[in-house]
This record gives sequence, C-alpha cells and structure tokens, in this order.
Amino acid sequence: MDLQEPRYTEDLKNMVYKSFRINFIIRIIVLSATIFLLFYLLAKRSLYFTASLTFIAIIYQIYEIIRYVEKTNRLLKNFLESIRYSDFTRNFQVQGLGSSFDKLQESFNAVITDFQKIRAEKEEHYFYLQTVIQHIGISLIAFHRDGKVEMINNASKKLFQISNLKMIQDLKSFSPDLVDSLLNLKHGENTLIKVNDNDDILQLAVYATEFKINNRQVILVSIKNIQYELEEQEIESWQKLIRVLTHEIMNSITPISSLSTTLTTILDDFGENNTNRFDEQDLETLNEVKMALETIHKRSSGLLHFVDTYRNLTKIPKPNFSIFQVQKLFDNIYRLMEEEIKRNGIECDISINPQSIELSADEQLIEQVLINLIKNSIHALEHTENPKIELKAFMNSRGRISIQVSDNGQGIIKEVLDKVFIPFFTTKPKGSGIGLSLSKQILRLHGGTITAYSVPDERTSFTLTF
Repeated sequence: MDLQEPRYTEDLKNMVYKSFRINFIIRIIVLSATIFLLFYLLAKRSLYFTASLTFIAIIYQIYEIIRYVEKTNRLLKNFLESIRYSDFTRNFQVQGLGSSFDKLQESFNAVITDFQKIRAEKEEHYFYLQTVIQHIGISLIAFHRDGKVEMINNASKKLFQISNLKMIQDLKSFSPDLVDSLLNLKHGENTLIKVNDNDDILQLAVYATEFKINNRQVILVSIKNIQYELEEQEIESWQKLIRVLTHEIMNSITPISSLSTTLTTILDDFGENNTNRFDEQDLETLNEVKMALETIHKRSSGLLHFVDTYRNLTKIPKPNFSIFQVQKLFDNIYRLMEEEIKRNGIECDISINPQSIELSADEQLIEQVLINLIKNSIHALEHTENPKIELKAFMNSRGRISIQVSDNGQGIIKEVLDKVFIPFFTTKPKGSGIGLSLSKQILRLHGGTITAYSVPDERTSFTLTF
C-alpha cells in the first residue's frame, strides 16, 4: 500500500474548504440579516432596547464567526502537523462544528489510520531486514569514508571479538592492513587479506559496495573468512598431482625393478654354468654387471617405496567420530612417548583448561597427528639446553577447542614456516615431507585447521583447532 501525503492533504483541503465555505456563507447571511434588522430598528427610533439586543447579537455572531474560523484552521493545522511529524497516535474528535464536519472527522481519522498501517508495515520491514542482517553468517559493516560506523552485524562482532564498533580505525589492533583496505576500497572492489590472530590464521575475502542514502555516502563491506576453503582447494590440488605422479612413476619403475631382478637371476645362472669357460677378467666384468643390476634394483625398489609412501596422502581413511575426553587422549600419548622423552632429557608439561574438555573426532587419527608433532619437537630439541615440550588443550578466544604442541627448540625461520605443510617439503635430512601435510589433511577431514608459529631458538608451536 503506497499512500502519498500530498494527495491526502489536497483532498482534505478541498473537503475542509467546501464545508467551511457553506457554513461561513450561512453565518455571513445570518449576520447580514441581523445588521439589516439593527438598522431597521434604529430607523424606528422607538425600539432602542430591541436595537440594543440586536447589536449584542451582532457582536456575538461576529465572535462566533471568528471562533469558527480559528477552530477550523487549528484543527487542520494539528492534523497536518501530525502527518509532518509522523504522530499517528492522535484521534480527532470534531465537536461543536455542526453535522457538516462529521465527514471531515471521519476523513481525518481514516487518513491517520492508513498512515498507522503504512508505518507499521515499514517498521515490520525494518525489523525483518535487521533480523536477516544479524542472523547471516557473513560479516557486514556499513560505514562512512571518515570511518564512522553506521551498522555492524553479529557475525562481524564475533569475527573481530568486539561488542561494539564506532570507528573503522578501532580495528587497527586486530589488523592494520584490514583497516587500510576498508578505508580505501572502492565500489565493486574486492581483496584478500591475511590476518594472524593469536593462534589462528584468517584469510579474509572483502567486497565493497558504495551507495547514497539521504545525502550520505555509505560503504557496505562483506567480510568472510575463506581459510578453510583455500586449504581444501590446495589439498585437493596436491592430491590430484600426487595421484598422477605416483601412477606414472609406478608404471615406469615397476618394470625396471622387475627386469633388474630377472637379469640378475639370469646372470647368476649363466655364471654358475659357465665358470670354467671364463677367465678372470670376464668374471670381473660379470660381477660388475651384477653389481650394477643390483644397484638399479635397489634404487628402483627404494623409489617404489618412496612413491608408495606418498600415496598415503591420498588414502586417508574416513574419520570414525566419537566423543572422548582430551585428558584420556593426552594420557595415552604420554604413555607411548614417555620413554623417548625421558631418554632425551626433555621436560614435558601437560595442561588442560578446563579439565573437562571433550572432543568429537577420530581418536586414533588425532593421536597419530599429535605423536608426529611430538616427534618433530624431540628432533628440534636435539641441540637445545633445558629442552622442554608443552602439550596443552584450551578453549580459544572464538570458543573453539584448541590443542597445542610447543617446544623451545631451534625453531623454523619465517621463509620456511609457510612451506612446512606442503607435500614433499622437509627440513630434516632424512625426512619424507609428508608428516605435516598428512596432519593437515586429517584436520581438514575433521573440519578443523592446523597452524604453525615460530620464533627461532625461543618457541615453536603447532595448534590444532576444531
């Protein structure tokens, strides 16, 4: 229902004017007749008392006309002010103006009722949009170019860990790069911003729209953390590459390994049956060929084992979810690693806060990840004085369960830190480069993430977040 205020006002003016004109003409006619009567009585010169009464009646009629005009104007003024200031709670009662104003009263109240309905519909629409904005999972912020915030939804408050936001500049403690991007984004632009938030790595996709409302330029930005989606695509790409590589390598190496074994057997049989027919130089050449074949067989077998190991990255079993206490998980891991930890003279601290934390996951797979991380820490502590490993579980600032393995070993330099989860990449002389990549895939299957943080020779932490 779309009612326009000018149309209502014009209709009411016409109705008021028409009713007012009729009543006013009648009153003028009566007043004119009374004045004529007064002059008539004065002309008789003997009816002074009656003339006096007639004069008083004229004064009264003039007063009534003035009061009538003022009351009508005042009523119309109050009605128009109600519309102007959106005060639709009034109910107009027109009394003492005659039956000609009954329709005017009905029209006033009908218009007020219609505006009440329109206002109620607008309020319902407003609250509906507010509910949608606050319920949506994508962060939304509306602000001006100077940084003043007009609107922020619950998803944004949860992302930035705040209860309110007045200025965009107040987000500098969260990420200065994000603040600069928000203040400089133009209409239709989007960007990707990486934020290190304590133990979490956030990849924020930001999209901006600019529009004008009531002479105000407003920038509306949507912000979504796509870290999980990026990791998932990255892992899927690596898995596809590994499948292709392992398939082609296996097809090429398997025949070589098989042929080298066959040729070695043939040479052995040939040498045993013809020993007396070869001189010393021929036997030496035969032995060299056998050694070369054995070397080929050994290296091809090693390569087959290498390829078969990497095939595990594409064969992770589907998690068998169950609910278990983190305390039980830590106890099992410590029993398994206790001897190796003590043999290396490493101090191990275990903490769980709160103590009752329970995890919904595949206990064996998570145990495998933690054991691999602890072994990495033991290796990193080989040349460290007062070696120490910390294993702790806690609720992070976003209310998610986190498990962290930390050590004070040699650490990982910044240039290498971003590569530790890439398949085939390793910093160990005898490492295979699949441990951390495998751990990352296991966490992905659990809907979680694993992140690394390191200050060389001070502290290195791997955090599992569920």
